[in-house]
Amino acid sequence: MKDITSISRRVAVKSSIFGMLAVSIPNIGFLKEVCGVDNPVNEDLFHRYPCIDDKIVAEVVGASHFNLDRVKELVNKRPELARATWDWAFGDWETALGAASHVGRRDIAEFLMSKGARPDIFTYAMLGSYDTVKSMIETTPGVQSIMGPHGITLLQHVKNGMQSETSSEQQKRDSNKLLSYLEGLGNADVQVTNLKMEEGEMQKYLGDYMYGDGAEDGFSVKLNMRKMLSLGKLGKFGGGLFRKSENIFTYNGITSVEISFELQKGSVISLTVHEPDLTLRAKKV
Repeated sequence: MKDITSISRRVAVKSSIFGMLAVSIPNIGFLKEVCGVDNPVNEDLFHRYPCIDDKIVAEVVGASHFNLDRVKELVNKRPELARATWDWAFGDWETALGAASHVGRRDIAEFLMSKGARPDIFTYAMLGSYDTVKSMIETTPGVQSIMGPHGITLLQHVKNGMQSETSSEQQKRDSNKLLSYLEGLGNADVQVTNLKMEEGEMQKYLGDYMYGDGAEDGFSVKLNMRKMLSLGKLGKFGGGLFRKSENIFTYNGITSVEISFELQKGSVISLTVHEPDLTLRAKKV
């Protein structure tokens, strides 16, 4: 396990493209002309330019949960954002359309699809598209058990879609038909293990945990609106922690990541994130 003292930031691998070009191209002036190596760097550019700025991607995915006007403002200017995808943490990937789908926002989902968003089985479930979902399950048996963003099940997407205020009567009937079909399968609503805890028991985990010297090198464990523990970047709410066993949790249905808490005399003193290629310990402050 790599302890906090041996971890700073993940090191980026430097590209060797300039070295290769210098060897293969006799005229170094050509290198300058093509690659612009003499041009000053524009510090206002996103560090991964020409990739779209992470802040814009995060905003459109976040807004797709609830803010149709803001989504239209962002996507009308740049339609490619209809396909934006964000990793909330540890590989909890979510598209803008996925966000609208799991909260039952038919209006936002329909707008995003009109701009080129790619619907999947979760979107069709939210829309109550009985024939489409049934056909997909018959084509790929077992797909109904795959979790959506944040560990939300296919069946729950149907239920959330049924709460949409923009659904027609026919759409409501289709959703009820789909709901009955999925309930009959018996495995379209498999829940992530989450052993029960009383709110008082959760209190010992709450607080900030630091794994480095930087101002943002830490986590915050809070109680979210569903009265469950959540793990986020320092000072912020994040995804839900699902209790797997005593002091051991999973994050939002992510199977490859485990978060364990170390106690001393009944008090939590640290948490450790166990990823496939990284073990990171953060001390409670």
